[in-house]
Amino acid sequence: MRMFSTVLVANRGEIACRVIRTLHELGIRSIAVYSDADAGARHVALADEAVRLGPAPAAQSYLNIDAVIAAARSTGAQAIHPGYGFLSENTAFAAACEQAGIVFVGPSAAAIRTMGDKIAAKHAVEARGVPTVPGVARAGMSDEELRAAAPEVGYPLLIKPSAGGGGKGMHVVTDAADLPVALAAARREAGASFGDDTLFLERYVDTPRHIEVQVLADAHGNVVHLGERECSLQRRHQKVIEEAPSPLLDDATRARIGQAACETARSVDYRGAGTVEFIVAADRPDEFFFMEMNTRLQVEHPVTEEVTGVDLVAAQLRIAAGEQLWFAQDDVRLTGHSIEARVYAEDPASGFLPTGGRVLRVAHPAGPGIRVDSALADGLEVSLDYDPMLAKVIATGATRDEARRRLVAALGETAVLGFETNVPFLRALLELPAVAAGDLDTGLIARELDGLVAAEDTADVFAEAALLLDAAVPRGADPWRRADAWRMGPPAPRRYRLASGAHERTVELVGDGVTVDGAVVPASVRPVGDRFAVRVGDRSVSTVAVVHGDGVWIAVDGRAREVRRVRLDHRRDADTSAVPELVSPMPGVVVMTSVADGATVSAGDAVVVVEAMKMEHVVRAEVAGTVALRVSTGDSVGRGQTLAVVTPAVEEDA
Repeated sequence: MRMFSTVLVANRGEIACRVIRTLHELGIRSIAVYSDADAGARHVALADEAVRLGPAPAAQSYLNIDAVIAAARSTGAQAIHPGYGFLSENTAFAAACEQAGIVFVGPSAAAIRTMGDKIAAKHAVEARGVPTVPGVARAGMSDEELRAAAPEVGYPLLIKPSAGGGGKGMHVVTDAADLPVALAAARREAGASFGDDTLFLERYVDTPRHIEVQVLADAHGNVVHLGERECSLQRRHQKVIEEAPSPLLDDATRARIGQAACETARSVDYRGAGTVEFIVAADRPDEFFFMEMNTRLQVEHPVTEEVTGVDLVAAQLRIAAGEQLWFAQDDVRLTGHSIEARVYAEDPASGFLPTGGRVLRVAHPAGPGIRVDSALADGLEVSLDYDPMLAKVIATGATRDEARRRLVAALGETAVLGFETNVPFLRALLELPAVAAGDLDTGLIARELDGLVAAEDTADVFAEAALLLDAAVPRGADPWRRADAWRMGPPAPRRYRLASGAHERTVELVGDGVTVDGAVVPASVRPVGDRFAVRVGDRSVSTVAVVHGDGVWIAVDGRAREVRRVRLDHRRDADTSAVPELVSPMPGVVVMTSVADGATVSAGDAVVVVEAMKMEHVVRAEVAGTVALRVSTGDSVGRGQTLAVVTPAVEEDA
């Protein structure tokens, strides 16, 4: 069959850019779609043509099946590539494409339906002899039935939604007393994320490793696997670091797990690129269990591309166009090692709360073995309407350690200024001895979290910020009009009261001298190309910085932070808040108020639940007292907005 001449990409962000890149390499005309929030996005600029879908909310734009189909028809697209997320695993969308005579670049609606229902998927693969995690998986089970079945599964157990993925709605329960609350939360999260709140229970595997296998299957009955990826480094069941191949598996196990993945694909007559996910106990690497199949391209597909040399997007297109697989299983070779880090708009120090905002400046790394998949650009607005992933940094080397060291260095050269990201967290994670040794499991991040979040800024950072702010002060030829403390006689000190987070320092610049809270800090700053060469003490680094308003955004070794000037009349007195306020830790939507207005609460009680970027955050009372709610369910709130006020209880005299 002939290859397509025009393909519409029904997605956004870095994956849309990634797909468009391959379309251009194949000489295929690319069509982008966008919401109002993405009118100036990079994927829109890269495509040959772009079509507006609707307003910013995904339900009115990227998830609007009729609008996507109409865009394909109006532009003459013969096929639609769904990327991942959004409509990529939507059976109604796959069926709508078929009805419209447009090729869906992916499997059949029937395969998506079966594998999208984790309960049905377990039964399908068990029939092919693929091992599954012990548990209770029946459709339509109520909370009461799940509670009754829990002793059969045993504790600890894992609550899982039958629909969806990405860790949404998954809860580990170690005690029967906690099960009712966890089931309620899981149903709410699953219903909100997937429109289906069906749940089931599985045995929780201790020190589990998450290993997945990439498969390709054509419409002529050929199925191959391209080796496995290790995806055990996760926070809240969400992957952050992935690599290929896994440092855990030997060749024999690799062959067995690969064969199980191929049998999984055959169980639903699969077509296209798919990923079969397995769970493996760290202390029993030869024993694996099927978890689920993702019927689409995965976020982490680049590491497989790097070690196999197969362009998975091109493979998807060739299979969708009717071609047979052009290689056999024996032709697959894994060469070298590749590791990927996901860059998120989130603050690890605040419990991975989403951030976002305007990108003041972005700098991506380059060099041998470095690949960056990104849609970031200076001036881009990162909206909370969509997933917080910004980019992926991939490093490949001859050995795992070479790839890891290259990735650490590349993340140090990564800068996203304007809001917090997880880049410094990723660097610290990759340098843990356990990670360096390949001793991984899905609970590692939770155990090591305190040592992975950014520490308080040192005096060096405040000195650097003051020098950068000072360098931005206008210096005209007329000394009387200069705003740099010039005066007759000895130079006057230029004093800066600066804050980074909750920490403040006073920096004075006198001539070439710098003091921080009275201590001398040898420091200098000079521009070098699009960066600054900074020397503070014995440390010499290349810095990306942007002076913005009353402060400066600085990125050093991958860590971006805002250091701002403090105006005394704007400083808050910590002792003035006699009535404790509960404020939103992030911009988002109120999904639940846990108590009624006027209710009495104890310290630690849940009051309001805020959701943003598919993640819930519970805001709790810090003191006992009476609640006065300031928001209702469904309200949109900003970061720092007051959600409720708790009037402390007055203790009566005995």
